Amino acid sequence: MDELLKEFKARMKIYHSSEDENLKMILSASKEEIQTLVGDFKLEEYPRGKELIFERGRYAYNDQLEYFYPNFQESILNISLDLMAGDTVGD
Repeated sequence: MDELLKEFKARMKIYHSSEDENLKMILSASKEEIQTLVGDFKLEEYPRGKELIFERGRYAYNDQLEYFYPNFQESILNISLDLMAGDTVGD
């Protein structure tokens, strides 16, 4: 989780550690939700899944989570199909 947090903070341009616990909760919930929606995958082996976790985390962080699902419905479906077909490369 620490590496995921580090990558997320760099992406979001968050340079302080005062929100680390909150960000860990957001990322943990996002990971669980995305893997529930699309299926299980390893973060280091499936970059599209990690990207979706970061996007959901971004929406949650900005208190706009209700917009995530309509905006990423196509990505969620495509990733689900990839994972069902066994395509964990994510290209």
